[in-house]
Amino acid sequence: MAALGWLTPRRRSATARSVLAGEASAEAARKSSQDAQDIQDALAQETAAEEPEFPVLGDDRAAAFFDLDNTVMQGASIFHFGRGLHKRKFFETRDLLKFAWQQAWFRLAGSEDPEHMQEARDSALSIVKGHRVAELQSIGEEIYDEYMAERIWPGTRALAEAHLAAGQKVWLVTAAPVEIANVIARRLGLTGALGTVAESVDGVYTGKLVGEPLHGPAKAEAVRALAAAEGLDLSRCAAYSDSHNDIPMLSLVGHPYAINPDSKLRKHARELDWRLRDYRTARKAAKVGIPAAAGVGAVAGGTAAAIALHRRRR
Repeated sequence: MAALGWLTPRRRSATARSVLAGEASAEAARKSSQDAQDIQDALAQETAAEEPEFPVLGDDRAAAFFDLDNTVMQGASIFHFGRGLHKRKFFETRDLLKFAWQQAWFRLAGSEDPEHMQEARDSALSIVKGHRVAELQSIGEEIYDEYMAERIWPGTRALAEAHLAAGQKVWLVTAAPVEIANVIARRLGLTGALGTVAESVDGVYTGKLVGEPLHGPAKAEAVRALAAAEGLDLSRCAAYSDSHNDIPMLSLVGHPYAINPDSKLRKHARELDWRLRDYRTARKAAKVGIPAAAGVGAVAGGTAAAIALHRRRR
């Protein structure tokens, strides 16, 4: 057993040198920890100096402007609205399939086709012609609950709520009909919405637009006009969008954000050092300009049907 004595821990009293070594080690650990904390504090101060807290609390000359489709909500709001109207027998299935094909083309190509946009616009106007504005508003409330509420991006909603918590106004800016936009804005607790205005006489839709759809440069003009009316300083405002078509709007403000950006907007945002946020679960989707896994559900059924219809035509 004596031969195995080296395996047994020896009980020895701590020597002066071992006590000194232990104390020195403990002091070095404390100093290292404090140095690390000092570095973190210094970095935090530098970051705060370079990037002030945003949104700024109590800045009543600042506001936030949010695009709707694929920025605030997964998929196209007008498509979900169309699903709701189809369910209520406003139009036939072939019309829904046609619109679904147009939406699929937009998502796959990554840009709007002017002919498709004109057709979709004309179809939508013909569908609502002769119906009362109040009727569509009431139906819009139901459709929001049926198809839209579960498709709101939590991350984007949190950004909007941060502006509201700071005492700022928050507006949706979308090519969708203003009636739909207003329902969504109200349900999310936002200030209001800028959207495409369909002409009505005595509360009944005429089947015409007031001007053009609120798209691309028109969005920028709407934001500029609202800012002037509200006394806002655009250099202190923020704008959020997923699409390169909204670069004019994003370029107006001092705080532009690219949210779930398409490839063109992502490239532009990186070149100009704009902030990016991507809430999609499948990052690969950004490379080809189609909805991510969470967004596919919003249009999957209609898109599949549209592609099948296209194949039959061939």
